[in-house]
Amino acid sequence: MNKDPLKRIEELALPLVEQEDMFLVDIELKQQDMNVVWVYVDSEEGGVNLNVCSKISRELSFQVESEDIFPRSYRLNVSSPGLSRPLSDKRQYGKNKGRAVKIKYQQDDEYKKIEGILKDVTDDFVTIEDESSQTVTIDFDQLVETKIIPKI
Repeated sequence: MNKDPLKRIEELALPLVEQEDMFLVDIELKQQDMNVVWVYVDSEEGGVNLNVCSKISRELSFQVESEDIFPRSYRLNVSSPGLSRPLSDKRQYGKNKGRAVKIKYQQDDEYKKIEGILKDVTDDFVTIEDESSQTVTIDFDQLVETKIIPKI
């Protein structure tokens, strides 16, 4: 295997993902009996569909195999991050305005948590309205983890 296969896969995946008007959220390598590569993609508007994921997967697999990044068999999965994964890119916040979120953030050297509705997003901060209708503005630099709370 090359010295840094994830970095090379990222370099190969970026243009393929951007060509589909999407962005790369994360790449994970899970080394088991067979290497399993997860490529997580998202879009600022709308969702991630199976056809686009399949197209990116086919093209990326071809490139990974042609460069022999993995000497033995591997599996490549291209997917949206899903609701179970925290938001990790600022671009994910805009399309989630109006949704319920759970946020962990750091303020004055202590960790705090808040749940509420994601009301506003700018380049610098997010605004959350909690269940008592109070709004809290949090700088992106303070965010530790943001998860979407699925509707039941």
